[in-house]
Amino acid sequence: AELGVERRFVPESCPRAVRPGDFVRYHYLGAFPDGTRFDSSYDRGSTFNVFVGKGQLIAGMDQALVGMCVNERRFVRIPPKLAYGSEGVPGVIPPNAVLHFDVLLIDLWNSEDEVQVQTYFKPEKCPRTVQVSDFVRYHYNGTFLDGTLFDSSHNRMRTYDTYVGIGWLIPGMDQGLLGMCVGEKRIITIPPFLAYGEDGDGKEIPGQASLVFDVVLLDLHNPNDGIAIENQLVPESCDRRSQRGDFLRYHYNGTLLDGTLFDSSYSRNRTYDTYVGKGYVIAGMDEGLLGVCTGEKRRIIIPPHLGYGEEGRGKIPGSAVLVFDIHVVDFHNPSDSVGITVHYKPSNCTVLSKKGDYLKYHYNASLLDGTLLDSTRSLGKTYNIVLGSGQVVLGMDMGLQDMCVGERRTVVIPPHLGYGEDGVEGEVPGSAVLVFDIELLELVSGLPEGYMFVWNGEVSPNLFEEIDQNHDGEVLLEEFSEYIQTQVDTGKGKLAPGFDFEKIVKNMFTNQDRDGNGKVTAEEFKLKDQEAKEEHDEL
Repeated sequence: AELGVERRFVPESCPRAVRPGDFVRYHYLGAFPDGTRFDSSYDRGSTFNVFVGKGQLIAGMDQALVGMCVNERRFVRIPPKLAYGSEGVPGVIPPNAVLHFDVLLIDLWNSEDEVQVQTYFKPEKCPRTVQVSDFVRYHYNGTFLDGTLFDSSHNRMRTYDTYVGIGWLIPGMDQGLLGMCVGEKRIITIPPFLAYGEDGDGKEIPGQASLVFDVVLLDLHNPNDGIAIENQLVPESCDRRSQRGDFLRYHYNGTLLDGTLFDSSYSRNRTYDTYVGKGYVIAGMDEGLLGVCTGEKRRIIIPPHLGYGEEGRGKIPGSAVLVFDIHVVDFHNPSDSVGITVHYKPSNCTVLSKKGDYLKYHYNASLLDGTLLDSTRSLGKTYNIVLGSGQVVLGMDMGLQDMCVGERRTVVIPPHLGYGEDGVEGEVPGSAVLVFDIELLELVSGLPEGYMFVWNGEVSPNLFEEIDQNHDGEVLLEEFSEYIQTQVDTGKGKLAPGFDFEKIVKNMFTNQDRDGNGKVTAEEFKLKDQEAKEEHDEL
């Protein structure tokens, strides 16, 4: 005679229960007391959808549904007076029939509902939140209120990418994403009238379904964004900042906005080397590398329209904001010459180094960021060269000019005057600016340009006869070498300093041996001032 309700399953969590005026979606089995089934929503493959407490149900069901939770299962016994009474339903329900219903509540909402947002993780730092017209990239799991999964971006292994607040999304999602931070996780519950309404989406989502989206925001930008720069370390001394046309060497870690690493120059153990402002790198990096100092560390945040756009590249998804943490190792301009800074010059500086002089000096060699490459002091011996003879890189030849003994200077050499794009494998990186701290210890004046040997006095009028010791009219290399050695030992002549004696003498002899037969005759023998201008005799 009375309504009977048996709660056969009640979920642990029940944030909301049915009240009169709510709209519900539920499955049911309808049977008579003897177990004979007269109706089933399962057989139809769709839930029964109805407002509660508005007379759209038999009175007993209107009462029995009140207080139910989503996923709750109730067994309901309804007497005839609260069902179809003495008339029944012809052909289906006899008069005065007691009805049994096995009910499972699937969904519940009210026409006054709004979008519900529950944030369960929020990063400590949230410099920016989603606003209308922003473009976002997010992952989600989409379920119904009963937990049934209907869609997941995770399963597709691809984010959902869209503008917010301009009608590209269902209205409830447009609202639910506002105010989110990158990295934030929230659950967005959307009533059907702010989702797919009475008709559903025609595929997975039935009509009148509440939707639950578990969302993690991975990326966020606005089409009007420019790059953002965060200075992390700026050296106290910054004599020069990068400009358009400069060539930079820098290390970087490249991540997405959620921290996912997509590339790193450190992992390759090699800097990234490029011109700035010439389109060799993405537009955002071209801009972000301007105005940096050597040794500076900065973060450059680049929106996709200044990065790799909608298509992305490699590990970079389309429409992704890029974050580059860079460390500038060095930079130069192709128009740069050698830079010289004199730290100490003796007061009695009268003899200055010039081309052809033989120099002995100490140096410390480093990169522009201070990385030590080499040091003669650590080896305990000087470095010895003939200035201007190509024994060192061109920049060093230039940097050692006009220096006096005892002077100390720093010489900065751009790569086009150093070791170029290739560098020295295992020692000097390609395109590296070099810094040499130099102290000149000894200077031996060289010979005039073009000479390898000069006389300190008058030249004998019978020079050939003096060299031809056996007077056979021919001078062999051994005779020539012995004669030159004697002139040097007695102070009558001088060889160019810094070169190997045997090589110089052989070179001088070869120049005199015009027919190349290994002998010099009186007819072949000539002094330098007897040579035609286009020849290059060494005597």
